[in-house]
Amino acid sequence: MELVIQLIAGAIGGNAAGALLKNQSLGTLGNSIAGIVGGGLGGQILAALGTGGAAGGTDLAGIVQSVLSGGAGGGVLMVVVGILKNLMAKR
Repeated sequence: MELVIQLIAGAIGGNAAGALLKNQSLGTLGNSIAGIVGGGLGGQILAALGTGGAAGGTDLAGIVQSVLSGGAGGGVLMVVVGILKNLMAKR
């Protein structure tokens, strides 16, 4: 259940980051895909580090941790991919 929450939060985080940072935006579909991947990875990495994510469980605190870690991971990966896309386009 936590992974599903992280993936959804990642998609939202990717689109939110794309809306805030227009220069790095990949479009709605690109932001969503990068966000989903980043949300899943971010949540799993934070869970492995013991700081949140999948280790949280299905109680309210666990759900909040999954949303925050997924959203942050999705936003970060979307920005990284957007920066790389812009660098490659300049060449």
